[in-house]
Amino acid sequence: MPTKSRIVYICQQCGARAPKWQGRCPDCGEWNTYVETQESPAARRLGPVLDGVEPRRVREIPVSDLRRLAVPLPEVSRVLGGGIVPGSLVLVGGDPGVGKSTLLMQLSEALAASGQRVLYVSGEESLGQIGLRARRLGHQAEQLYYLCETDLARIADAATRLEAALLVVDSIQSVYDPELPSAPGSVGQLRECTLKLMRL
Repeated sequence: MPTKSRIVYICQQCGARAPKWQGRCPDCGEWNTYVETQESPAARRLGPVLDGVEPRRVREIPVSDLRRLAVPLPEVSRVLGGGIVPGSLVLVGGDPGVGKSTLLMQLSEALAASGQRVLYVSGEESLGQIGLRARRLGHQAEQLYYLCETDLARIADAATRLEAALLVVDSIQSVYDPELPSAPGSVGQLRECTLKLMRL
């Protein structure tokens, strides 16, 4: 019999969890920061152990060179360890106005100019605003596509249909999963949206 989802309360300030709503968080001391979040049960796998699930010693792990997506920006490539590993998820953080969006647009343009199909999703700016910035930066790569969307299901659908080699989401705080009852930017939404993007 499948286990039902349960309701938990998560502090938006520090991420502390509680079984019921609390006025003051015992961990960080902040008031009225708990948000109700529906938590899905962890998937349980029954049956025989599949190949590759058993723990292994390092000498037993087959070593194969990971084919990295070459990044034409040398400093970004260095920070990423020589390029982007396909299927990986990278979180770019920094203070507001430090240039995260501009850097990601330049990275997107450089990869698209090298022939990779890139989807840049903005949840904070309109297409008109993005177009102005892209023109100011001199962007014109044919393989770079822009989308203004905050619904995670629509973002995943667009990336799948486009068969994008790189998906940029700017920013994760603006994205929401309509299956979750909590507000965009809440701890539950951030966690679930990030996990679903990683699976994608």
